[in-house]
Amino acid sequence: METLRVHNVSKIYGEGHVAVKALEHIHLHVEPKEVVLIMGPSGSGKTTLLTIAGGLLRPTEGEVTIDGLKITKLSERRLPLVRRKSIGFIFQNFNLFESLSALENVELVLRVSGVGGRQSREKATRLLTDLGLEGRLNFRPNKLSGGEKQRVSIARALANDPQVVLADEPTANLDSKNGRQVMELLRKVAKEEGRAVVIVSHDDRIRDIADRVLWLQDGKLFNDPGMEKPTDCQCEKMK
Repeated sequence: METLRVHNVSKIYGEGHVAVKALEHIHLHVEPKEVVLIMGPSGSGKTTLLTIAGGLLRPTEGEVTIDGLKITKLSERRLPLVRRKSIGFIFQNFNLFESLSALENVELVLRVSGVGGRQSREKATRLLTDLGLEGRLNFRPNKLSGGEKQRVSIARALANDPQVVLADEPTANLDSKNGRQVMELLRKVAKEEGRAVVIVSHDDRIRDIADRVLWLQDGKLFNDPGMEKPTDCQCEKMK
C-alpha cells in the first residue's frame, strides 16, 4: 500500500484569461522505503506539487492521501496536526532559527508536538548524533557549514517520525560532496526506516540515489526523463 497518493491533482492560479495552470491531472503514488526524485525546468510546478503533497496548499482539483487519510478533505484546523505528525519537510534554505542551537532547533519541533523536555532533548540529541553532528549540538546555524545545516534540517524533519519526507531542492546550496552525502542520508532514511521520500531538484548528479526519476514540465508529470519526447504516464512504480 502506498504511503503517499496524489490523485488527479490540478492547480490553477487566477481566473479567466489570466488563469495559469501550474499542475494538470497529476497522479503520483509513493510506497514506503521508496525514494522518488522529481526533476524539471524552473517554473514547471515542482514546488507547487510538493506543497500540495504536504498539505501546505490546496489543489484546485484532485486529492492527496497520506497513510490512508485524505488530507485534502481536512479542515484548516486539523491540517497542522497532520503535517506535524505525518509529514517531514526539508527546505532548500534550511529554515533554521538563527538564535537557537542545532539541538534546540530539533528539540523545538518535538516540544511543539507535546514531547516532554527531557524526552525531546534525548531524541533530538540521538537524531543529530546519528547524522554525524554529535560535536555540533550547541552550535548555532551561523557556525555550521551548509552541509551541517542541511543535516540539522533533516533531523528536524524526522523528529516526529513522519511517514512521508518531502525535500525541496535539498542540495541547491551545497557543494557536490555535501550534496551527495545529504542524498545518501535521505536514501538511508527511506530504506532503513520505511519512509516514503519525495525530492524535487534540478541537480542532475543525484539521479542514481532515487528508485524512480520523474519529469515535471508544463504542469504535467512524465516517466523516463531521458527520452527526447517523454511519454505521459500515471507515474506508478516502474517495474
